[in-house]
Amino acid sequence: MFKRIRVKPEPQPDAATLRCEHPGCEAPGAHRAPKGRLREGQYFSFCLDHVREYNASYNYFRGMSDEDVAKYQKEAVVGHRPTWNMGVNRAGKGHREEGVEPEGFVDPLGMFRDRARGPGEDRPRRPRYGLAAMKALNTLGLDETADAETIKARYKELVKRLHPDANGGDRSLEDRLREIIHAYNFLKSAKLA
Repeated sequence: MFKRIRVKPEPQPDAATLRCEHPGCEAPGAHRAPKGRLREGQYFSFCLDHVREYNASYNYFRGMSDEDVAKYQKEAVVGHRPTWNMGVNRAGKGHREEGVEPEGFVDPLGMFRDRARGPGEDRPRRPRYGLAAMKALNTLGLDETADAETIKARYKELVKRLHPDANGGDRSLEDRLREIIHAYNFLKSAKLA
């Protein structure tokens, strides 16, 4: 069906039939060497001795100023594609203002309604703590409403109950005790306890 648009690769000449392109050399040109910056994808054919000589003196940036070389190297980081600053679209405009809808924007499901609310209007409550803090609170058996005094009191209660000395030297609860100590130390370092 698509036979007419298929592209067949161009046949490569046999290396044995190529001659070295160095002036005065009649040896087979089995080795390729790039022609230069402005002739990408094109190659010279040289014998081994002349390809070594060519590669020793080859400079991709020959003829470019230091500023041009620096610019080329900077653009090479992004693959020579245009980039934009974060938060800026191609037209150079920043993100839209809070609560101001762009022209033609429709929000039929109300997904962005929360941003359009003014101050004092009811907003969904954000969690008070991050995921790691919630995990630490859960380890202590507390929820996000716990304050610093509650966290400290719960920690002391659990340590007294799980410590091997309080259990007649039984060390079976030692792993649980380590988890509680680690959770409390995390909450303390996060200035929540």
